[in-house]
Amino acid sequence: MADPTLQTFCCHHTNKSDMALIIMQEFNRDAYNIVCMVSSVIGIFGAIYQILPREDSSSPYHWNNFSLSRGRNIIVWLAVADLLASLGVCVRSAIWMRYKSIMPMEDDTSSVVFCALSSAWIQYFYMATWIWTLCYAVDMKLLLGNKSGCPMYYHAVAWILPAILTTFGLIMLYIPDANCHNSTTLVTAVLRILPNYCATYVLIAVVMIVNPIMYIASTRDLETAVMHSMGQMTSRERKLLQTIRLKFALTNLVYYMCWIPNLINGILLWTLWFQLPIKAIIILWYIMAVTNPLQAFFNALVYQRWTRREKLRLDCCQDTGSTSKSPNSKRDTGMHFSESSPLLNPKTEYGRNTPYISINGSSSL
Repeated sequence: MADPTLQTFCCHHTNKSDMALIIMQEFNRDAYNIVCMVSSVIGIFGAIYQILPREDSSSPYHWNNFSLSRGRNIIVWLAVADLLASLGVCVRSAIWMRYKSIMPMEDDTSSVVFCALSSAWIQYFYMATWIWTLCYAVDMKLLLGNKSGCPMYYHAVAWILPAILTTFGLIMLYIPDANCHNSTTLVTAVLRILPNYCATYVLIAVVMIVNPIMYIASTRDLETAVMHSMGQMTSRERKLLQTIRLKFALTNLVYYMCWIPNLINGILLWTLWFQLPIKAIIILWYIMAVTNPLQAFFNALVYQRWTRREKLRLDCCQDTGSTSKSPNSKRDTGMHFSESSPLLNPKTEYGRNTPYISINGSSSL
């Protein structure tokens, strides 16, 4: 899982009455690592599924092809970050089961180093997934508002901000001696441990708040675009709008389902530390061990297309000698696309092909 609690366990434990040691006495480490490995492997497969190239039906409208590529790029980078995070969880759990201890003792420097580095890797890439999730919602709003995206800004924020937050939080936690459980005063403990929790949980909460707002605004923009471009609201248009609302709702639901357990865990730890419900905390850790790595698998379900089949293609299996389609075939494809998705290809008599009517990337419907 990606949680600051495990990062505090990476510290040396010289205080035998530490609450972390009390929790570990009731914690089945092997079972926990097995759960992490299974869920992370499923997450890896889900991420790979999203990254694999797809062969889509071509559209005669260049703006539509552009918007498909625009959203697809965001989802691929989200999947890449998910893949690397899940891979980190899987490798860490496998090594913990075979060689290292989850909770290093006083002189176990190698376990401290491995635990700190692997936890930093996992935290960094999961933070990147949260920001890419936010970037996708922002890009949807821009697209449906007929505005260009900001891919350079997306990459800058998605890769640089997690690096800053991860470095800041872990430096405060581990420097100078990786002995974060031996603080002499409450103020010292808070100043050393709390920044890492804030760096993690504030970012999770921001995405939870902003994403639904962006999707609600995007839906309103889409309704306006439909009325302006089509001049009518038939059952077909209403059905498409309902499908899009459902897709936005499921996208938010997946994010909430994967990361709310982490927020609950943090709240319990900081409000009930001296009367900690140990069994509840352990149950939450198992839930996080399942839901955090499965984010990639759930994303593969909610970001896929729903109304037409995508054909996965592997470059190694492509026929390099295939001939191009005939003009009649292209016309047939365009007709089929228009009939099955009327809102994605407005009729020419309305005067323009409005780019913001398309739903971008793998979220297109």
